[in-house]
Order: sequence, then C-alpha cells, then structure tokens
Amino acid sequence: MRDILPDLLAVLDGADARPVALCRVISTSGSAPREVGASMVVTQDDTVIGSVSGGCVESALVHTAQQVLEDGLAVVEQFGIEDARDPAPGLTCGGQIDVVVERIEPTPERLGQLRRLADALADDEPIAVATTLNAHPDWYVATETSRPPWRRLDHDVADMLETGRTGVIGVDDCEATDPAAPTEDRPRTFVQTFAPPARLILVGANDFVRALSSLGSTLGMRVTVVDARPVFATPERFPDADEVIVGWPDRYLAEQIRDRQIRSTTALCVMTHDTKFDVPTLRTALQSPTFGFVGALGSRRTAADRDERLRAEGVDETQLSRLRSPLGLDLGGHTPAEVAVAIAAQLIAERHGAQAVPLHQGTGPIHRR
Repeated sequence: MRDILPDLLAVLDGADARPVALCRVISTSGSAPREVGASMVVTQDDTVIGSVSGGCVESALVHTAQQVLEDGLAVVEQFGIEDARDPAPGLTCGGQIDVVVERIEPTPERLGQLRRLADALADDEPIAVATTLNAHPDWYVATETSRPPWRRLDHDVADMLETGRTGVIGVDDCEATDPAAPTEDRPRTFVQTFAPPARLILVGANDFVRALSSLGSTLGMRVTVVDARPVFATPERFPDADEVIVGWPDRYLAEQIRDRQIRSTTALCVMTHDTKFDVPTLRTALQSPTFGFVGALGSRRTAADRDERLRAEGVDETQLSRLRSPLGLDLGGHTPAEVAVAIAAQLIAERHGAQAVPLHQGTGPIHRR
C-alpha cells in the first residue's frame, strides 16, 4: 500500500471526495506475481491505481470493486492457476493469491488513519495497519507505543509489528470484536506491517545452517549466512538465505553493530563447531546489548569449554548468561532438519515468553495475550 498511498489520499481528500474500493493481496502461494500487501485502488468511474497481479486479474477485480462500492460489503477473492477450460480469471504464473476488496469512505477517522500511516512512512517509523476480514472491516493503525483495542489480538498485532511480518492472524470469520466476547473469539485479521523484518544471522556454512536458513525464511525472517570460507559460503548452497556473506563472522558483526543494523529482533545462531570462529563471534555479540537472541550449537561439553574460553576473552557472567547453548529445545531430533525445527521452536518460544510445553498439558486459552 506504500506505493499507492499518496494517490489514495489525494482521491479521498479532494474537493470531490468519494468512496473508493481498496484491493490488497492478503496471502499468496506458489509463484505469485506480487507480494503480500500489494494494493490497487478502484474509483467509482473505474479509474485504477496500482496493481495486485501485473495484469492477470485486475479486470475481474474492477468488477468486484464496483459491487463492493455499491453494497459496501467487503469480500475476499481467490485467484488460482489459469485454466483454458475455466472462464474465471487466473494467474499464468501458476501461483495463487487471495485479495480483500473493501470500500474506503472519506471519513475523518479513515483519513486520519491514512495520514498517520503516511507520516510514519515518511519518518521511517514502524507501523502496521490491521484490518478485520469480515463484511464490515474494522481498522486499527498500530505503532510500537500504541495498544490495539482488540483485546484478543493485541499480542498478535504487536508481535507482527515487532518482527516486521505481514499476513493473516486470527481464526474466526466474525463481525467487529466485542470486549465482552469470549477470549477465544479471534476474528481473522490482515496485518500489513511497514517495518524491517526480524533478522536471523547464521554463522557457519553446513547442512544445519542450510536447514535453519530455509525454516527462518519460511517464518518471515531476513536470513544472513556468514562464513569465512568462500568455497562453502555460496548462494547456491543456501538458496533460501537473503544474503550470503564471505568474511570473518566477528568482523561482520562488529560492522553491523557499528552501523546500527542489529535490533532487539535480531537472532544470532553460531553453528561452526570451530573455536577460532565461534569464540570471537560470540564475544562480539555478547558484549553488545542489542541482540535479542544469541545461541551456539554444540554438546554440553563443547558449551562448557566454550564458556571458559569466553570468560578468558573478557566476557563477564552477566553477558555470558545471555548465551543459549546447547542451542534448541529438547525434541529428540538428530538430523539437520530436526535440529533446525528445535532451534526455530526455541526462537519462537523465547520471543513470546512461552514455556514450550505440550498444549495438552496446559489449561486455558491456547492463544497467548
């Protein structure tokens, strides 16, 4: 929505302001032509601003948009693979997208929310727009200091904003929330976030790193693989990583810290099994308070030996207490894929402050608040 926001405000805030239909991609699968959050505006005179598919389904959405403008009821349209035998529009790329189409009124409340979004984007302030996916969508513009009025979704929206993720949360297809409703009543809500995604920095270039880089990417994190050996640290070996850096990991981290590229949502996992790499890297990370998570792979004996080496390098006990090693939850797995799941599960649990116990052993709502 970032690219069409100025035009959207111009249409809604002009002398002849009228309702428009806003179309946004809320989910994709396969080889989708546009990313989640891609937006298009349709006016009452069929003027189209923006694109959601690069031309594949826009004509069909214009028809839907006119219906939404007429009756005011939002809908979610799904477009899949183009089939010559099916008259419905499809995607030639072979993917699938879901698009929400809603009527946007030029009311003071909506204009205020859109202006707040525009100001945040101009100032590089993290912000999210949460929209319930029902016939009469309810909007909330969330910042890092605000608290959503939807009691059952406030934790979810805040987590999406903190980690820079965009997507659909909630489970129920219901109307606007009621504070007196049961805690489990969680309306499906599209959260479009404008913030840097959480980072996962992986030190090493082995099978465990490859498995975790794929899983981290699936979880919506920006994945960086760092290793000093150019023969191993190649984009071909880590196709799901956003970047592969060839260099000494401790020097790379020092540069990132100096350039303020490390945030509380940055997780570091050292998976080298080589003291000449992992000790300097962990020392650099632990002596910086900015990392949200610091972990290192290895056995208990390796972890104990590494702790002593870090103490000898000047890491104090308070700094050392931040190190998660051995790394991962005790799931009993051994293969790179199983170890990756155990590590990813620990990252998720620590982010939410969860105990990582089986749900059937607990009581009460399963969705955290």
